[in-house]
Amino acid sequence: MIELKQVSKVFNPGTPNENVAIRNLSLEVERGEFITVIGSNGSGKSTLFNLIGGTHQPTMGQIFAQGRDVTREPEYKRSRYIGRIFQDPLLGTAGNMSLEHNMMICSYKGMKQLKLNLNSRRRSYFRSQLAELQMGLEDRLKDNVGLLSGGQRQALTLLMMVLSRPELILLDEHTAALDPHNAERVMSLTTRFIEEHDLTTVMITHNMHQAIKYGTRLIMMDAGEIILDVSGKEKEELTVNGLVERFRRIRHQDLEDDELLLT
Repeated sequence: MIELKQVSKVFNPGTPNENVAIRNLSLEVERGEFITVIGSNGSGKSTLFNLIGGTHQPTMGQIFAQGRDVTREPEYKRSRYIGRIFQDPLLGTAGNMSLEHNMMICSYKGMKQLKLNLNSRRRSYFRSQLAELQMGLEDRLKDNVGLLSGGQRQALTLLMMVLSRPELILLDEHTAALDPHNAERVMSLTTRFIEEHDLTTVMITHNMHQAIKYGTRLIMMDAGEIILDVSGKEKEELTVNGLVERFRRIRHQDLEDDELLLT
């Protein structure tokens, strides 16, 4: 699905502020995989997503999508087959537009012309899809999205992304800004949609329990590198303490990120 070959990303090269965010990284994401990505702040997780999604272009290396070189392909073109949800629930929807208009736009994602034709058949389809969220949004099609709670907006963003039929989804700590109840609800919807639609998924999380519990493969990053990549039985047998100890053995130092250790 996606392959990165010896990719590096350097910000402000040749200046006192030079920062090597990704260092000679290679990664293959196979169709149907659900990969969780864990790592301290500054480990390169978000930069990795920005490279895959086309927000940034690599300083060195190549990126392929289904065998096609997309290294220099801009973000708007990659958005036709890559869906992404950010930590901030406000980023995935247009707050000054109604639910039905938000869903209408996502239905036409990737089309050359946008023709909003909100007929009764389409509204009925939107209601049936919103009912799947079990949040009562099917009765609020005319309401502006800005009136919704953070959990409702993130659930709506997730639904809209699924309806746009992406080939790969990138989840960038998409439950981190929600209260525990809504975070659990959105995560439950996430796993259900992934299974029902057979979505290839890469999910960043700061929660080690979550990284271990979900997905078919776990990647740990540090200083712009992948230092651990486990799947199958090895992942199933992982524990939080075991993950911390693996970091200590690989890096010959203790893991000192409080956000990771306190989850």
